[in-house]
Amino acid sequence: MEVILLERVAKLGQMGELVRVKDGYARNFLLPRNKALRATAANREKFEHMKADLEARNIQAKAEAAKVAEKIDGRNVVVLRQASETGQLFGSVSVRDVIASFEADGVAISRSQVMLDAPIKTIGKHTVVIAVHPEVEVDVTVTVARSADEAERINRGEDISTRQEDQDAAAEAIAAAGEFFDPDAQPDDEQAAG
Repeated sequence: MEVILLERVAKLGQMGELVRVKDGYARNFLLPRNKALRATAANREKFEHMKADLEARNIQAKAEAAKVAEKIDGRNVVVLRQASETGQLFGSVSVRDVIASFEADGVAISRSQVMLDAPIKTIGKHTVVIAVHPEVEVDVTVTVARSADEAERINRGEDISTRQEDQDAAAEAIAAAGEFFDPDAQPDDEQAAG
């Protein structure tokens, strides 16, 4: 089916372009959401009359989106989850969790604006793209951690792949081994003769 785009659609085209799409995509997504019109002679004429108004609304929406983008560009949100010792999450962090983190900070975004290809399943820093407007995208950082303290350590750049207790135990073992074995000791006379 051929349609006339009423706004920019990612990976499809710009406003005013005549594009061919699958019938289901047009009927189920583009037409109900007023992103396109069927490419009939009457609709082409209708689009020409609407074009100036659509462009003005697009410029206004883009300006508003730019203000929101300034507020959230480069922002770091923290999501706390339970995880194994190796950093694998028991569950995952989804689009819904990212939205909830932003709402806690007083920023409202919708599900369709969060560009998360697959759920996050590991502890650490992850970059997520937020499409505030079809022409305005920003990157935000989502820090996934087991606790607020661990989130701070991740944001400082510390390696949290090994537990602090394990690192302390290893340091104590090395110190104890140094005390037990005297590096300046000479072999016993019996062992030297044998």
